Parts: sequence; structure tokens; C-alpha cells
Amino acid sequence: MERESFEDQEVAKLLNDHYVAIKVDREERPDIDALYMSVCQALTGSGGWPLTVLLTPEKKPFYAGTYFPKRQMFGRIGLMDVLEQIHRKWEQDGEALDKLGDDLLADLQSLDRKNSLGDSEGSGGIPGEELLHEAYELYHRQFDEDYGGFGNAPKFPSPHNLSFLLAYSQTYNQPEALRMVEKTLESMYRGGMYDHVGFGFARYSTDREWLVPHFEKMLYDNALLAIAYLEAYQITKKPLYAEVAEQIFAYVERDMTSPEGAFYSAEDADSEGVEGKFYVFSRDEIEEALGLEDMHSYCHVYGITPEGNFEGENIPNLLRDLPDEMAERLGMNPLGLRTRMEEWREKLFAYREQRVHPSKDDKVLTSWNGLMIAALAKGAKTLQKPEYAKAAIAAADFIWDKLRRDDGRLLARYRDGESAIPAYLDDYTFMIWGLTELYEATGQSVYLERALTLKDGLLELFVDKENGGFFFTGHDGEELPIRSKEWYDGALPSGNSVAAKLLWKLSVMSQDVELKMVAEHTAAVMAAAASAYPPGYAMYLQAHLAMASGGREWVLSGKREDAALHSMLAQVQQAYLPDAALLVNWEGDAEGILRLLPHLADKPAINGEATAYICKNFACRAPVTNMEAVRELLVSGHREV
Repeated sequence: MERESFEDQEVAKLLNDHYVAIKVDREERPDIDALYMSVCQALTGSGGWPLTVLLTPEKKPFYAGTYFPKRQMFGRIGLMDVLEQIHRKWEQDGEALDKLGDDLLADLQSLDRKNSLGDSEGSGGIPGEELLHEAYELYHRQFDEDYGGFGNAPKFPSPHNLSFLLAYSQTYNQPEALRMVEKTLESMYRGGMYDHVGFGFARYSTDREWLVPHFEKMLYDNALLAIAYLEAYQITKKPLYAEVAEQIFAYVERDMTSPEGAFYSAEDADSEGVEGKFYVFSRDEIEEALGLEDMHSYCHVYGITPEGNFEGENIPNLLRDLPDEMAERLGMNPLGLRTRMEEWREKLFAYREQRVHPSKDDKVLTSWNGLMIAALAKGAKTLQKPEYAKAAIAAADFIWDKLRRDDGRLLARYRDGESAIPAYLDDYTFMIWGLTELYEATGQSVYLERALTLKDGLLELFVDKENGGFFFTGHDGEELPIRSKEWYDGALPSGNSVAAKLLWKLSVMSQDVELKMVAEHTAAVMAAAASAYPPGYAMYLQAHLAMASGGREWVLSGKREDAALHSMLAQVQQAYLPDAALLVNWEGDAEGILRLLPHLADKPAINGEATAYICKNFACRAPVTNMEAVRELLVSGHREV
């Protein structure tokens, strides 16, 4: 619509003569986006983007839609027609439109009050295990046995669904849940939704097979997918999953990191006005980049044909075979084929770099940075790669230094030296997530302290003291007609679910009983909504699993310079322990972790040796100083710990 209508002189004149045109960045103002998306859904029965809403001067919405061509075509009303008709109606009977806006807002406010209540008393408590089993069965029913993923096209990655199924598979020894996740992770990687030349995932697949993506790349998708691949690697130790996570991080470092170390938001789908143009190739272009002989080999491996698989061009993919499978079929050495594939990729990447790049959305969003910090920290732990922790630290320090007001209030967006917009629920919860993971990756108590500080802000600004749960906007934010709560997961996990999960984890770390009660009450308030359709609440289900685990905690105590302690720490960091908190009790750290968590003084190193305390519900096993004993506890499965 921007090119077709808003840059058109005729449309611009009509708008400027009779309207006040306001363009809203929905990522900067997700509160406004959510409000007017509900308006569109109420008026039309559906929603989507681009979102077009007409308001009275008092900001009362009375007309909404999504895409409008400039003039009517194919039975769809045109923007010029809408603007002309609404202008005439406003001149003739503006009161009718004003009343329509009043009635619509009243209906939406009534609906939102019911939604915000949830189970305000939390009277049903946290549901039992049957909710988890029901969710699994629904996922199983929706699973695409041929191509992985859930449901039909378009297919979204929804990695928080995969993370729940991984946790479920290990908690209940359910190999079928793990199989569904592995099938999905492998299929997404093999398809064209993954950039086999420059790495990173596109936003979603337009088809069932994961071949043709919507080519836009989002920071949050890549963060959450990296986490899912890392968790799958922790469980299976299959190198592919670690490799994909590493490639995602390579893409983010190369293309999505600011000079100061923060992370940009997205890359557009189109360049030179054509969607996907940057990412697709003809056979002739591949020959030009690789030479004739390698072109034939590359085309065979990556499914390139003369007729193409996307509008006459080709999206490189591995849907035919994974490299090792293909090497076996061709009678080749797998390592030799992989070496050649990397050589081809580097040449094709250099060739592609000469093209006009898609536009980059270079704003820094606190919430999405929190997710990538969490992903990198998890990568540092899982793969024992300190460079990922270093990248996470740079971003975390940037957010702390540049995206807080003098009073400590977190802000949502940074661009061109300007920090602005009071942060939303997602900004607080996702940053708490990132900082908590970063503490576990580094043992540096400053990041846990920051997480606890943001926890205080979260409780002060967002909690609904009457009905439970958390509002999306702080009480100090701009006043909108509706102050809503978001319970369900979308492309991003629900801020309320992340709050429940992270507040629970922080309560385990800090032994804060009141915080534990807030987390449990949030989960109880959400229970009725989650029970109505469990697959829409994957992050809630993860919080449920964590709470059902009883609050597991690993405390490792010893001297900073003790190699045995660092070896023990590495063992725990690499293990799949989704419900456990990890604390490092450095000897003599009175101003660090002991100041934050005084109870750790009761868990010292035994006889000066590196010591592990494994606790559940604030009760601990006998401490162990033997590395083999730690390994056995890790191997025995996280349910037993």
C-alpha cells in the first residue's frame, strides 16, 4: 500500500485535504496495534497487516480494514473510494459515525473486561497434568507427518511449541513428542525458509513443504529458533542442531548487530521492489558464481532446476536429502561433500553480496534483544562457546545503559541515538529471561541483580492487583481506550506466560515465597483460558511444567580459580534442565551473589573442593564433590533431580 497508495499524489491530496494521516510502527507501539487490530476483527471478522483504521478527532474508531488497492478492483473496495465515501458521510452525518465509534468502543471494553478477568480468583488453581497431556494430544493431531510442523500452509515456526514438546518428551518419557520436534526442526532447516547461503530463518513458509518463505527475517524468530535447536541438541546430541544454532548466531553477528553490540529488528522481504529477489538464483547465475562443473553439482544438491521453484527462479533447499544422506546415495565421502558445500556457499554468498540488499529495520527493540540475549547465553552454555556470552553481554550492557531512564524505568526502542517509549510487559519479561540466562552462562551476579531489579519494576508497573495477571502496558503509559492483557501466544510467547515462568524461576533462586505466590497466581488466573485451547499457550505449558517440577535448583560452590568447579559448571550448563535454576556460589563473593542471595552461605564448598548441591522444593540432597556423581545425576534425567 505504501508504494501503491500513500506515495501516490492523488491519494496524498485526498488524505491531506480531509484527514490527518498517522503511520504507526506496530513494533514500536504494539499496544496501539493490538487495540486497533481488535477493532478490525470486530468490524470485519478478520485482521491482518497492513492495518487501516479511521478514527474521529476524539480517537473513536468507526471503520477498519487491511489491504486496500488504490481503486476498486477484483471486488475489493479501493482506498480512494473509502476515503471519498467516508468524507461525504462525515460531512452529512458525522454524529452517526461518532455514535458508531462510541458503541464499538463500549463493546470492545466490555469484551476486554471479561478477557482481563481470566479466572480472577485463580479459584481452580493450576491445572493438573491432564492439561499437559491434552495439549500433547492436540499437537499430535495437528502434526504434519509428511513435512513436520502443525496444520496447513502458511506454516509458522512457533518455536515455543517445540520447546514445550521437548520438555514434555523428557518429563513423561514420550519419544513421539521428541520425534515430532525433530521432524519439524529438520524440515524447516532443509526447506527454503532457511537461508542456505547467508544463514538465518525467514518469517514463515507460504507452503506446506517449507519451500517458499515470506522472505522477511525477524530477530525474534531467529532467537526463539536458536533456543529450540539448542534444546534439541542438548537432548539428542545430533550435530545438525548445534550447527543450525551456530549459523543463526553467525547471521545475527554479521547482519543484525549494531556497532555498539545491540541487535537490529528485521530485514525486509523485498529488494528493488521485488519480494525474494535478493535470495533467489537462476542456473545461469549459479554457473557465473561457481563455474560450470560446480554449478551442476550445486544444482543437484540444492534442488535447482532450469524452470525454477519460485516464479522462474530458484530457492536453494535440501528438501531432497540432507548432506550425509546425499553423500551416501552418491557414493561420496560425507566430509568431502560438506567441504565442497561450504566452498560453494562462500562463493555464492560473495556473489549475492554484490546485489542490492533488502532494507534493514535498524531500530533496537528491548524485548527482541532480550530474546536474542537469552538465545546467545543458552548457546554459550550448551556449546561452551564464550564468544556467544560476550555478544550477549554487549547487548545486555547496551540495553542497560541506553534504554533506561534516570529513574530506572525501562524503555522500549532505540534508534539513531534516541531512546523512547515506556517499555511494555514483553520488554520487561523478555529482558528478565535474557539476563537470567546470561547469569547462568557467566556466573556474573550483576546480570542476576539486573534481572531482580527488572522484576521489581515488572511488579510495580504491570501487575493487576485486583484480578491478577499483568497488563501489557504500565500504569504510567499512554492512556488508551483499552488497557489489555495478552494471555495467548502469537509469533511471540505471551508476556504473562513468560512472567509466570521467570518469576517462578527467580523465586526458586531467591527463595522468595511471595514471588512464588505471584507466579502461581498468574498461572492460576490463566488456567481457564489455557484449558480452552492448550496449543495456543505453549509458554504457559512450559511454566506449568516448571511449577510441577517442584522448583529444582543446582548450586555449585567453590573457588573462582578451581578448574574442577569450572568443569562441573560446564557439565551442568550443557545438560538439558529446562525446569532447573543454576546458581554459582563463588567462595568469598560477599559483595556479589551472597549479597543478593544470602541463603547460599549455607551451601559452601566442602573441604575447599568444588561442591554441587541439588535441591527441590528448598530441600537438598547430600552435597557431592565427585564429578562422576554429578554426571550420573545429570544422566538420570531432570525429573529425578
